[in-house]
Amino acid sequence: MATATASSPVRDTGIGALLRHRVVGKLLLLAVAAAVLVPIANAKWASGAWPGALTVDLSEPFGNVTTWIVDHRDSHPLFVYFFGHVSNGIVASVRAVYLVLLAGGWAGVLAGAALVAWRVAGVRIAVLTAASFGLCGLLGMWVPTMQTLALMVVAVLASVVVGVLLGLAAGLSDRTFRILRPVLDTMQVLPAFSYLLPVAMVFGIGVPAALIATVIYAAPPMARLTALGLRGADPVVMEAVTSLGTTGRQRLASARFPLARKELLLGLNQTIMMALSMAVIASVIGGAGLGDRVYQALGSVDVGQALSAGLPIVLIAVVLDRVTGEAGERLGANAQDSSPLRGWRGWSVAAAVTVAVALAARFADRLDWPDSWVVNIAGPVNTGQEWIVDHLYTGIPVVGGTADWAAHFTTWVLNPTRDGLQWLPWWSVLLVVATLAWLIGTWKTGLTAVLAMAGIGVLGVWDKSLDTLSQVLAAVAVTVVIGFAIGIGAARSKRLERVLRPLLDILQTMPQFVYLIPAVALFGVGRAPAAFAAIAYAVPAVIRITTQGLRQVNPAAMESSKSLGATTWQQLRQVQLPLARPTLLLAVNQAVVLVLAVVVIGGMVGGGALGYDVLYGIAQNDLAVGMIGGIAVVCLGLMLDRVTQPTERRAKKGA
Repeated sequence: MATATASSPVRDTGIGALLRHRVVGKLLLLAVAAAVLVPIANAKWASGAWPGALTVDLSEPFGNVTTWIVDHRDSHPLFVYFFGHVSNGIVASVRAVYLVLLAGGWAGVLAGAALVAWRVAGVRIAVLTAASFGLCGLLGMWVPTMQTLALMVVAVLASVVVGVLLGLAAGLSDRTFRILRPVLDTMQVLPAFSYLLPVAMVFGIGVPAALIATVIYAAPPMARLTALGLRGADPVVMEAVTSLGTTGRQRLASARFPLARKELLLGLNQTIMMALSMAVIASVIGGAGLGDRVYQALGSVDVGQALSAGLPIVLIAVVLDRVTGEAGERLGANAQDSSPLRGWRGWSVAAAVTVAVALAARFADRLDWPDSWVVNIAGPVNTGQEWIVDHLYTGIPVVGGTADWAAHFTTWVLNPTRDGLQWLPWWSVLLVVATLAWLIGTWKTGLTAVLAMAGIGVLGVWDKSLDTLSQVLAAVAVTVVIGFAIGIGAARSKRLERVLRPLLDILQTMPQFVYLIPAVALFGVGRAPAAFAAIAYAVPAVIRITTQGLRQVNPAAMESSKSLGATTWQQLRQVQLPLARPTLLLAVNQAVVLVLAVVVIGGMVGGGALGYDVLYGIAQNDLAVGMIGGIAVVCLGLMLDRVTQPTERRAKKGA
């Protein structure tokens, strides 16, 4: 019998190997720390409430800031010579685009949009574009659609410029990249609602504040993807270009940017979608257009009017997503295009036809969408809602009604989760956060998560934050269960995946704001409708990521398990799910980020807690309440991101 030599590896499968496992070592260290610290903390702070001695009252400082801004907005040089000019420039730019759209008339805009889509994405997308803009007019929302489109055009251009400049700096400088990466990471996990109040305080309620908030929210993905594209340029190509004696600027223009085309276009796609989402949310601080119509309708619980304004938002989102997505797929195809209308000839024809149609509409005095073509859906929708209230809200045998489901979800899930979190001693919550963040990352991750959570207590909104956290946790649990179940089914059935794909495409392009409309129609107002809207918003992303992760499992591992006689369930449980663990953790992280974004906005439909504080601060111009709520939302989002995102994944995001 052969004996092991010094060079033969001997695998240690005993207690020593278990103790050397990274997670086990962390758990043992945490157990020792808990044994020492928990009795001390329990003796000093036996109650669950955050100690008043550890709270800092920021009401007076924020009140002083508010007073100073109000007193100096019309006289201080910072406002007169900087913010004032920025605001005037934004108003002039948006107004100029809006006037151009109005001057083109509905026919010119429709023709121009369809022809642009034809040039960059093909005939099929052009037809979709024309039909979508036509439906916006049929719904009686042509003017608000043009207002939203004007804001979008300026916001996207500004976001792209800011994003490309930041991405260029990060892509060419390692030091700038290291500085910007955590900033962009943090900005991408923050709910859009948290940007509104500080911008509104500086620029006032109106279009400038809405556009600045949109740019702040939409620029990070463009910056990140630009940096990744520039840093990921093929080294062989770059060496070849450098050997030709080119300057840095020439290498950038002739090699780096062309090689990063797909990343740049993907960044443009993401920026457009986030800008549209934020432009709608920004209606809370005076952004005109479709978002304002939805906001006003939700305020009066007019579901029909909200849906009339919400559908055009969805249509615009779908069109913009399809156009930019198809343009990315067609990159490089123009080189093989033998059409006589390729290149500048096609664009010349598109421009000529657009101008001809616009002039014809002007001479015929048909600039405005004809009133006789408007289809009023608000009345039937409100009638349908009343029927739901009368027949589906409650009293249905066995299954109950939508109001019963909302009440049961609140009573059996939301309330126990909130009460349980608020019952826990505050130090135990911090200990749990530190444990989860450290187990999934490093001690730096745990420290960041604990400091973010402790910051909430210092701000004096501990209970409200735990209320918001309970809504997020409950909605995430439901989202993950539904998303994993459907994602597993789609990964194992190509037919189901084909059926789901167009539905998921539509759901993922809808702005957050729009999900509140059916939630209010079906479940009324309260915390449960806000949670249901968050679930509907987050589920598509979880399904997509889960399906992709399971499909990317090594086929050799699947074949090997099958040859050993493993059943389908055993393959899933013992092979696919373990190998897809990093992707599944990413799905959970995305569920948390997306759910938090909608739960906070749910303050508009009775979600309460931090979302209500932010909304109250904006409505009442109360910087103290609104900013404290907004900062707490930021801390909550940062903590949840660190607790649910593995360190290796966070490193790859900036790699």
